Amino acid sequence: MGSDIRRARNRAGPSAAVDVVIDRRRFLLLVGAAAAYVSLRPRLGWARHLPPGSISLQSWTLPAEAQGAPADVARSLIGAAVLAPSHWNAQPWRFESEQNSVRIVADMGRWLPAVDPDQRNLHLSLGAALENLLVAARAYGLRPSVTYLPHDGMGGVAAEVTWTPGDSRRDRTLFNAVSLRRTNRRDFDGRGIFLQNRAQLAAQVADESRLHWMDERDRIREIADLVHDVVHRRVLDDRVQTERFRWMRFGEDEARQRGDGITVEQLELSGLAHWLAGRYFNPNSWMLRFGAENAAKQARSQIRSAGALALLTTPRSGRAQWLAAGQAYERLALTATALGVAQQPISEPLETDAGRSEMLRRFGADVEQPLMLLRLGHARSPRPSMRRSVALVASFRTT
Repeated sequence: MGSDIRRARNRAGPSAAVDVVIDRRRFLLLVGAAAAYVSLRPRLGWARHLPPGSISLQSWTLPAEAQGAPADVARSLIGAAVLAPSHWNAQPWRFESEQNSVRIVADMGRWLPAVDPDQRNLHLSLGAALENLLVAARAYGLRPSVTYLPHDGMGGVAAEVTWTPGDSRRDRTLFNAVSLRRTNRRDFDGRGIFLQNRAQLAAQVADESRLHWMDERDRIREIADLVHDVVHRRVLDDRVQTERFRWMRFGEDEARQRGDGITVEQLELSGLAHWLAGRYFNPNSWMLRFGAENAAKQARSQIRSAGALALLTTPRSGRAQWLAAGQAYERLALTATALGVAQQPISEPLETDAGRSEMLRRFGADVEQPLMLLRLGHARSPRPSMRRSVALVASFRTT
């Protein structure tokens, strides 16, 4: 039989072997091109719908001093405010400045109603921006004063801050942490939180907000399994996932052009979920089921890697309480940054009535109103997310 094959090859001549090699190369090239197309098509599709050019982005550095006319001082304060965290980095804020005052206004066009129907996360975000502004004011030697929900929040005004100069410079440690704070979605290394660090973090949550701790490994693993199931259901919820998909950014270029949202890299997606994120998390794609599985496993891994979990609660619900809790969270996040502790808020378990009740039961806080679940630990800090510049979100009246 071998001799028959050799005779057939000889009769065919050398060109037959060459043809086989070329066909194989073409086949491999086609397969590679098809895979690249499938991988990149979602990103290219999004790019076609992007506005031309990049918008003005805010720098993650802050001036050491705030000097000049009142509008210049306000611009420095707002520059710190816009570096605050917000749900899905939606940045739901606007600022109105007049002389020695700044009003923080809710930008309802950046509210996520399917994910956040009661506007709890929106007001937590506004509270975090408010706290950054106050920290900067104290660090610059100003004496700030806050009015919450002036005129009952008419016109979407969440708070108004006024200030007078000539005070001593305070909150410098927190101020230095404003530009270094990150929401860290990486797996942590499992190390616990030192008791002295835990005490400093808990001290940032005062007045009406409360912080409930959990650092037992078995209980943390139970929470991880619970979060796994909740995340899986939320990704498969068409209305919720459609809204969240709007805030996913498929590459650095898109993030720069929009100045908001969370990139695939910042979500710490791995494997096919990273390369095919535009399909895995598209609510109109049959591949969403794989995205749900990936997101659920990732959330469980994140929780299991935590050194501790914390549940931020308040005895009463309402816009004023949510604003104050947002301030408390931001002070905690800035303190964690100064201490070298990584932190990440996880919202999915608190987005439904059943999830909130279960979290309260697990943390032994049945009579409280849950606002935020935090995981704390240690990990390398990620890159900062994009922020729209002060010029895009603020107006200044000088007379």
